[in-house]
Amino acid sequence: MTDTTPKTPKSPKGPASYFPSIEKKYGRPIAEWKDLIRSAPQTRHMELVSWLKTEHGLGHGHANALVAHTLAEHHPS
Repeated sequence: MTDTTPKTPKSPKGPASYFPSIEKKYGRPIAEWKDLIRSAPQTRHMELVSWLKTEHGLGHGHANALVAHTLAEHHPS
């Protein structure tokens, strides 16, 4: 028997699932947020999260998702 279920694009998982709402709420593309994170003087995860919250007004979940995804690109497990 052949599966005839239409293929639908997979929804993003993990931190990337927040990206559409981050772009909509804060008005910047994800690439711009990642550039800011990479150029920040802070290097530790929670320092970067706090910086995004304090300096850019992001909520904790959004800041955490951006930092986690950005750091994972540089330090894949």
